[in-house]
Amino acid sequence: MNLSSMQKTMADYAFFILGVLAQLANLSILDNLTIDTVQIRGPRVVALACKMVGGGSDGSLDLCARVCLIDEYESIIFHTYVKPPTPATNYRYQTTGIRAEYLREQALPLSQAQRKIQDLLYNGEPMWKLRPTDGKASILVGHTLDRDLGLLQINYPATMMRDTAKYPPLMQTNKLSNSLKYLAKTYLGFDIQASSEDPYEDCVASMRLYKRMRSQVHKKGDHPQNQNNFALWRQSELEKMTPEQLLEISRSDFYCWCLDSQS
Repeated sequence: MNLSSMQKTMADYAFFILGVLAQLANLSILDNLTIDTVQIRGPRVVALACKMVGGGSDGSLDLCARVCLIDEYESIIFHTYVKPPTPATNYRYQTTGIRAEYLREQALPLSQAQRKIQDLLYNGEPMWKLRPTDGKASILVGHTLDRDLGLLQINYPATMMRDTAKYPPLMQTNKLSNSLKYLAKTYLGFDIQASSEDPYEDCVASMRLYKRMRSQVHKKGDHPQNQNNFALWRQSELEKMTPEQLLEISRSDFYCWCLDSQS
């Protein structure tokens, strides 16, 4: 066996072990869920997913109790239970698989998990310098990222996020999102969230959706980005047009993920 074959075999084995660890965590076999395989330089693209328990008197308040980050190759770089800032009153065990003792014995305080995630995302860049190209910070992939980051109390620039719940080609309408479960089945052909929900599984689904959308090929100059920023001098001309004429010259106005592959 040559060196390259050995390296590939070792990489495949490492990925297999990480996948097994993620599954064991749902079976309560893993004693310490915190996994950190990050090297000195962080990955360029990472996916994040959280699982929520309930707080408040009726258990309806979402509290992040588990978070997972993976790299572009679906290897886990950070995975831990999180101790919510307020007590959990409903562990939603049927869907989360989380028990009270996991948060009591294995969870990181929210502030520690927050700092670790920020370190991974920023990768040494100051927040004011974060940019999607020519920088060291990571592009963040996920589904309903605003919710997850809000519960983690983390701010991250919208230009650095790729949210499968908000990407127009993946939405039902311009106001209504599809569920990650539906998108995984429809676009990727596999089922997720069949029983106890696994944040690693959600990370993999959102990352694969992102990579599929990023790999789309458009004709040069045909990217649906800022297509409707008409010059001010055309305002009077536009006002005279019929709705049909306006529709004819209009284009979808969003950042196409295929542009990431060109940066």
